[in-house]
Amino acid sequence: MSLASTGSFGLDTGRGHASVLHQSHRMYKWLVLGNVMIGTFMAVLDSTIVNVGLPKIMATFGVTIDKIEWVMTAYLLVLAVMLPTSGWVADHFGYKRTYGFALFVFTLGSFLCGMAWNENTLIAFRIIQGAGAGFLMPVGMAIVTREFPPERRGIALGFWSIAAAASVSFGPLIGGYLIDNFSWHTIFYVNVPVGIIGIFATMVIQREYKTEHTRGFDFIGFASVTVFLTFLLLALTDGNSSWNTGGWTSTFILTCFALSFAALVIFLVAEFNAKHPLIELRLLKDFNFGITNIVLFIFGLGMFGSTFLMPLYLQNSLNYTPFQAGLVFLPTGILQGAMAPVAGFMSDRVDARIPAAAGIVVLGISMYLNYFLSLFSMHSQIMLPLYLRGFAMGLMFTPLSTLALANIPRHRMAQASGLFNVIRQVGGSFGVALFGTLLTRRVMFHTASYGIAVNEHSAAFQKILHGLEHFSQHAVGGSTAQSSLRGRGLIIAHVMKQAFVSAVNDDFLVAGAITIICLVPIFFLRRKRSPAGVRAATME
Repeated sequence: MSLASTGSFGLDTGRGHASVLHQSHRMYKWLVLGNVMIGTFMAVLDSTIVNVGLPKIMATFGVTIDKIEWVMTAYLLVLAVMLPTSGWVADHFGYKRTYGFALFVFTLGSFLCGMAWNENTLIAFRIIQGAGAGFLMPVGMAIVTREFPPERRGIALGFWSIAAAASVSFGPLIGGYLIDNFSWHTIFYVNVPVGIIGIFATMVIQREYKTEHTRGFDFIGFASVTVFLTFLLLALTDGNSSWNTGGWTSTFILTCFALSFAALVIFLVAEFNAKHPLIELRLLKDFNFGITNIVLFIFGLGMFGSTFLMPLYLQNSLNYTPFQAGLVFLPTGILQGAMAPVAGFMSDRVDARIPAAAGIVVLGISMYLNYFLSLFSMHSQIMLPLYLRGFAMGLMFTPLSTLALANIPRHRMAQASGLFNVIRQVGGSFGVALFGTLLTRRVMFHTASYGIAVNEHSAAFQKILHGLEHFSQHAVGGSTAQSSLRGRGLIIAHVMKQAFVSAVNDDFLVAGAITIICLVPIFFLRRKRSPAGVRAATME
């Protein structure tokens, strides 16, 4: 399919030349890559910077994990819902215009999140943020793959991944610093100046791409996938909520599952029969693309579902400040950013399945090492899994992207990259919901187990209680009865802390097992074709 370009800022509307730098200039594609990296940095930043702020937001609004996890889930949910529409919007309105507008929406959402006055308004404004991010990632990825030839695409995607890696490193660090020195509101305000710079760079640098023949919008597909994801995540998230006294068999949960299943059936029927489907599911017929999306879904389920655990553990169990908690994530992104171009270089020259499989194995090992966290974990015990995680993520993402998109025609790249990101984000949304629910259930389980194990009549219990009473009397004063109550309160608090840590360990163990499962589909991937073969495919 040929491409026509629309002009702006002095563009030649018939040829679509960039306003400042001609598209044939050797530096043009690299400037476009840098411009796209700004949006990628922002979108990924807000899925990492919020993690370190969750304990402070929970304390400010006085809410529990089952409520505050919607600050993450709402963002990921809307992001996943908007991703499939990115291809149609970009084809219909132009890639440059779509990318610039997405930056504007994301920046506006960030500003509003900083002004939130309760948890409900924060969740609502996170939806606006997610809507902007839902266009930034796939449209940016499509722009990069359009500008770079197939034989250079691996290294380009590797550098593009640096933006995501930088967000992983500096997101928690920046967030922790801002929370310690100002307030949690500033973790959203920080996006505003970066967003303004990104909008200006998009206007000045990029040329406009717009397809000559746009397809109709699939309203049935959009509505059904929205209902499907929304009600499924509602059911998964609220199964163990304190207000849901009926648990998983309550009328509300069963109704959510029923509506979600009905919407899924409608969606599948609509997509396979629509002339212009919202999500081109037929792209999954490409063997590598289909298998890689399975890998990404499983990866998103385990990795993104467990990312919010570490900041909660560090701040609630080890009493780290937000900045200290953010500081431990700095090496992760640095290692990921350093490895991404290397992995891209390797995937252009050797079997890309090798670095992808190696990355998955190392990532699974890092999750397993987190299973041994405790209330007395040393700094080295916390950092080693994070070092491995950064190395693994940098090693696996670029080869997977290269394998997935190698045989996709250029005119279908926006649809493919949109679906590629949808699968990963849907996996992440499910992961946050599932691991949040699992964490709640395991905290209850371990609290009950430890509570039974604590025998008030045992000699050990009486000895510890006597010591705490003595300490309380000397430190605070008061009567013997008051000191006894304080001592029992300290024991109960310790039991609850230990139960929380044990629940976190259980979540990481499950996340590690889920991650290792990604190895199975990796073995079925086919080696990517030679650059000549890929080039021929992209010109179809």
